[in-house]
Amino acid sequence: MNHENRGRLTKDGIRLYDNEDFVGMLAAGQLAARILDAVSAHIFVGQTTGAIDQAITEMVEDAGAKSATIGYKGYKHASCISVNHVVCHGIPSDKTLKNGDILNIDVTVIVNGWFGDTSRMYVAGKLARKPERLIEVTHDALMLGIESVKPGNTFGDIGHAIQNFVESHRMSVVRDFCGHGLGRVFHAPPNVLHYGRPGTGPVLKPGMFFTIEPMVNLGRPETKTLADEWTAVTRDKSLSAQFEHSVGVTEEGVKIFTLSPDGKFHPTYT
Repeated sequence: MNHENRGRLTKDGIRLYDNEDFVGMLAAGQLAARILDAVSAHIFVGQTTGAIDQAITEMVEDAGAKSATIGYKGYKHASCISVNHVVCHGIPSDKTLKNGDILNIDVTVIVNGWFGDTSRMYVAGKLARKPERLIEVTHDALMLGIESVKPGNTFGDIGHAIQNFVESHRMSVVRDFCGHGLGRVFHAPPNVLHYGRPGTGPVLKPGMFFTIEPMVNLGRPETKTLADEWTAVTRDKSLSAQFEHSVGVTEEGVKIFTLSPDGKFHPTYT
């Protein structure tokens, strides 16, 4: 069997994986989560995002895994590191972290052909109250979205749960980027929107694997992509935060593949 074509497709083109495939996804997700646990020791005032990425690269290699992002559409790094008003796809560089900087680190690893994709927030130095609240709301929005994952619900239910919570805190959900299906491939149907109306979109079925990764801005939701064709920033230069889990739909509800083994997924700033 061609592993990329294993499982069955729904009428919406979403692959349904088998029960044994959850084992492979969990192994990949847990490696990605362990790397993000370990990388917290590399985040401090004066550190460069390039040095953080180098540490991640070495962790992936030491685990005998592969980075999904190195070589992806010409990208050269094992992580995306998005600081302050960078929404996503920040490129590691010699830029140094300043006191109070918040950053999202996004890592995807390949373990025995399975893709584990996750991101979480960190802080260099002392965290101010406004970004702390942004991080809290973004994390809680992700978890509320995940609570909506169970057979019979829809992807619109996930998006609505996230959007409703975020906007109740007078923040905005980024609409230019979304979650995605994954498994034996990095990106696949469906697009997982972080906004929407209840009862709309494809129906969730056991065996679906996908990411939920809301990006939340303190200001307006609009973004723009810089000349490097990767880095997305808030148009109004407001702070942005993101958390991401890879999940699978089970008969009973949901399996989170990328939970932190050390309980460090949130809060990361204590």
